[in-house]
Amino acid sequence: MKKLFTGPVSLLWMGLLSLVLVAGCSSDEESSSDGGGSGSADSGELELQYFVGGYGDSWWKEVIADFEEEYPDITVVEHAGPNINEEMRSRWVSGDPPDVVYIDGAGSSETQMVEDGQLMNLTEWAEDVEVDGEPLMESFIVDPATYDGDIYSLPLVFDTWGTWYNEAMFEDKGYEVPADFDGFMNTMGEISEGEDIAPFVTTGQHPYYFLRGMLYPAFGAAGGDELLNDVITGAEGAWTSEPVLEVMKKVEQMQQEGYIDEGFGALNHTQSQMDFLLGNNAFIPVGFWLPNEMANDVPDDFDFGFVPSPMQDAGEPYSIVPDLRPLAIAEEAENPEAAQAFVEFVFKKEYAQLFSEHTGAIMNLNGVDLSESEEVPDYLTEANEMINDPDQVQINNKPHPMSSDLEEPIGNSLTSLMLGNITAEEFTEEAEAAAADYRESNE
Repeated sequence: MKKLFTGPVSLLWMGLLSLVLVAGCSSDEESSSDGGGSGSADSGELELQYFVGGYGDSWWKEVIADFEEEYPDITVVEHAGPNINEEMRSRWVSGDPPDVVYIDGAGSSETQMVEDGQLMNLTEWAEDVEVDGEPLMESFIVDPATYDGDIYSLPLVFDTWGTWYNEAMFEDKGYEVPADFDGFMNTMGEISEGEDIAPFVTTGQHPYYFLRGMLYPAFGAAGGDELLNDVITGAEGAWTSEPVLEVMKKVEQMQQEGYIDEGFGALNHTQSQMDFLLGNNAFIPVGFWLPNEMANDVPDDFDFGFVPSPMQDAGEPYSIVPDLRPLAIAEEAENPEAAQAFVEFVFKKEYAQLFSEHTGAIMNLNGVDLSESEEVPDYLTEANEMINDPDQVQINNKPHPMSSDLEEPIGNSLTSLMLGNITAEEFTEEAEAAAADYRESNE
């Protein structure tokens, strides 16, 4: 992968967030799979599906308005909202999808959509796309996910998961920001005693928050890209391997010490985030959309602090796993030419600048100068400095998102482990069985 956050982009490590916006879910091979070129997009309707979460929708509204101005004979029909993935599911299943989809939020899975033949193969088309006079494929911070060498989506938002804390409280009470797992446990112990709270919270309704926010960097730190790739793809023996068991023993230790809020299982993501903001808990794993999503609920005495999830052993660097939110075109799009034109339009650098201004996050594009922006939050500047220090942070890359067919059963077992209902060994056995089922279903 190219070195992240160099030059001006560095200042926002592209805000990292990048919004991380993000995320989501064969027909007629001759329909539009070969792409062909930029497309004329002369007229008609363009249906767009996008999830509205922590990044809001103001950026989308501005981009859509500009697109319709440039293409006056195209009418964009928006399907958007916090529950849009569920609301549109029947249309995808019935073969009547929208033309363009932003894959993000609960109920969406890029890998699942690829496996189900729902997304257009963009490999050849994307190679010919130029934006702002440069090849788009050479402009990404992180390259698109590939499936057997093919590309089915383009990464729009760059985000990463990490562990958040209240910087104001830590400074006031003298708590140490953890630099590794031992430090993490020590600080949680001090907070548990000093504040009389369970120091760690996450959402039990969406266990992938813990999986992606805590376990992915733990696996990256323990076994690099190879181990991360193996657990995500369900490779035989990966989930029962010694490095994975050691990681899960750390989770078991957190539970046994009482550091995980015992009520987490009933919480959705916003409820867990609210508990964190109110000081009922001290640590939470979330992506960079957190401050924007909860902007209206932040107490006056709260300052966001971010650290890559401290699951690594002492003496080892933190691990950061980029988490991308992609844009894709439906295999059965009614207006593929307009869809291609819209995708090209969105990736202009002017909209990358606007994205940061609207969301406090970044698009997955190199060469966007955010250094002069007064809108860059302090936590992003601090995170950027840390992430660009290879002595502190290593970047681990996943091949593509985990399929929901594998993520869901593993998430269920993970919740059981975090509630103390199964052991770390039992978790790895259940996860390995889920991986075997997943492999068999995809043979």
